[in-house]
Amino acid sequence: MSKPAIVGKVYLVGAGPGDVGLLTVRAKSLLECADVVLYDALISPEILGIINPHALQVHVGKRRGNHTLSQEQISERLIALAQQHAVIVRLKGGDPFIFGRGGEECLALVQAGIPVEVVPGVTSGIAATAYAQIPLTHRDFSSSVVFVTGHEAAGRYQPRVNWAALATAVDTIVIYMGLHHLGDIVPALLAGGRSPQTPLAFIEAGTTPQQRVVVTTLADAIATCEQEHIQTPALIVLGTVINLRQYWHCPPSF
Repeated sequence: MSKPAIVGKVYLVGAGPGDVGLLTVRAKSLLECADVVLYDALISPEILGIINPHALQVHVGKRRGNHTLSQEQISERLIALAQQHAVIVRLKGGDPFIFGRGGEECLALVQAGIPVEVVPGVTSGIAATAYAQIPLTHRDFSSSVVFVTGHEAAGRYQPRVNWAALATAVDTIVIYMGLHHLGDIVPALLAGGRSPQTPLAFIEAGTTPQQRVVVTTLADAIATCEQEHIQTPALIVLGTVINLRQYWHCPPSF
């Protein structure tokens, strides 16, 4: 029996960090005409409300300790759906290629001969910090910034990230998914020579009405996280630029 003809195209679409106002025009148009949408756990209800009401909607979200489908199963599902539908949207939080496993899915699709297009999204490292009034760069305080994951592939910790080397290599460090390994990250940064008094901010649920910003220091980060009950999703920012937020008097309105 011959294989079914591949008629569809998969779009790896970034949904942004949460605020529906940060969704790109391209992303909105694809959601409105999609035949199928596979979406992640943290996509806001407002964004899900844009999806074509006749589209098949499949939740494939992964939260710590609770994976609806494995990464391999998601890729297999996308390949199968591309043989049945014309427009398949894989809707991912933030940007597909910034710690969103979009590279893995894109590679699997290309290797299977599936047409694929990537639609960038606004990543939380840029959006949540802006909503928290933290400029990541400033000519007087920060000429370099790095985005780094605090949560790598399962079973691979010790990580590839050399935290000690990174500690003084850049002015501003933005850490995605770092809460659960904070007890490893903070000592490594201190051992690498980062000042214990370096300002550190937790941005919880960035760009949403539930956004909360807690500012502390690198030395007190672990204790503050516990005392303030910081919850995921949360971004961690380290650097002197955090001090600049005291001059902002007009936080974003949600």
